[in-house]
Amino acid sequence: MASLKEIKVRIASIHSTQKITSAMKMVSSAKLHHTQTLAEHALAYANKLSAILNALLATKVDEDSPYTQQREVRQVVLVAFSSNTGLCGTFNANVWKELSALLHKYEEAGITVRIYPVGKKIADELRKAGYPAENDFVHLADKPSYEAAMELATRLTKLFTDKQADRIELLYHHFKNMAEQVLTEKTYLPITLPDSNTSSAIYADYILEPSPARLQELLFPKLLNLTIYTTLLDTNTSEHAARMLAMQTANDNANDLIQQLTLQYNKTRQQAITNELLDIMGGQ
Repeated sequence: MASLKEIKVRIASIHSTQKITSAMKMVSSAKLHHTQTLAEHALAYANKLSAILNALLATKVDEDSPYTQQREVRQVVLVAFSSNTGLCGTFNANVWKELSALLHKYEEAGITVRIYPVGKKIADELRKAGYPAENDFVHLADKPSYEAAMELATRLTKLFTDKQADRIELLYHHFKNMAEQVLTEKTYLPITLPDSNTSSAIYADYILEPSPARLQELLFPKLLNLTIYTTLLDTNTSEHAARMLAMQTANDNANDLIQQLTLQYNKTRQQAITNELLDIMGGQ
């Protein structure tokens, strides 16, 4: 049985750790509200831009657009988004688990895969597993910016238009609510536009100025840039939510452990007092 001093030291240590987890929870909460606001605004803008693009081009889609070309898939680019730091529950582990499954699937199919990790955690896992990766954009997970997102989007777009990739996929966490972040796999390129046969007839009478081809040329790159930016914000928001939940769980576990140790301390102390009384009584 542990001594009274050992129990007191352990209780004090847990209290110290609890202060750290409480502070981390508060920091994550502040960051969460900030990134959640940015993500909501950016997603609203991206969704509206996508709706405009679909509405204007639904019946006049240029099938020869370099961004919409459907090719036989022989080369795939995977962009996996994680965090730079840990202590956020299973957030990073889930990304690595799904990425591993995708890599094995493509290996079995004989498809060449190029990996772009965003976040140190997923980059470290790839390095440990022996997978080569393009580490130019690992730093984007820390502080997402539109300029940095444009750099990544430009690189990915060039790979697709130069036919060095037949499909580009994004693997990231989508922030659904405080308690749930959904791991999402989305095709980034080629872009899939609505079928003109199923589009509403109201779009048929639109007179487009400039031409549909020029609108595609203007709107497609902007939409691709926004997709990367909103994905970065979504991942960042999910990370802070996951860390808040992990720190709250750690605090709850610490409280339970402190209660157990306090009870053990009181029992041990009472037993020590009883033994001393018995010794005194026996000595008399």
